[in-house]
Amino acid sequence: MASADICVRISKSDEYKSVEAIMKQVQQMHINWRPDIYKYSETVLPLEVYEKAVEEEAFFVAEYNEDVAGILFVMYRHIESPNQVTRNVIFVDSMAVDEKYRGKGIGHAFFDFLKELKNRKGYDGVELQVNAKNDAAREFYSKYGFTEKSINMELL
Repeated sequence: MASADICVRISKSDEYKSVEAIMKQVQQMHINWRPDIYKYSETVLPLEVYEKAVEEEAFFVAEYNEDVAGILFVMYRHIESPNQVTRNVIFVDSMAVDEKYRGKGIGHAFFDFLKELKNRKGYDGVELQVNAKNDAAREFYSKYGFTEKSINMELL
């Protein structure tokens, strides 16, 4: 379903402004859903965190017609404990598509990329969390084959 106009690749240091602009869009969505938890911040993704993720090949962008149209920030996790099966998973810390590029197949391109990355690295799975109020994302992830692993609950 991904368009030939979409290229998912490791982000470059000089793309920080474009990345931060998309991160701010995501932060605003979270503020709108839960103003009791999220607030405006001048910087959503600190430059040093971004640069380290780029260096570790953990920050990717979707390029659409040569523009940064989406971001994907992952963490490589090794899970090992006496009570769990030892696993290596790719955890999606952040995935977002710039609002002007939504509906163009970029999310599908990211998930196709994640499947390939998981297989290439020999990892056991891909995991993510989603805001309970983000119905569109939850539906999208479910259609792509993600299933619920756990549910976070709160008492206010």
